Amino acid sequence: MGRGRQKAKHTKVARELKYFSPNSDLGALERELQTSSGDEEYVDKWADLVDDEDDDESDDEQPQHRSA
Repeated sequence: MGRGRQKAKHTKVARELKYFSPNSDLGALERELQTSSGDEEYVDKWADLVDDEDDDESDDEQPQHRSA
């Protein structure tokens, strides 16, 4: 396909996406957002695998690159 036809096709798709407005159930969206914002405290399940003190020291231990 030539560049002109390809560009026209992309323009057509972009225009369809820009002006496409699906029917939104705003009530369902509101209910979903209300239930997901519960009083649960955020828990980082990977925190025990990372030691913050080692991160600061690892910056000093990076190898120095020498130019030949």
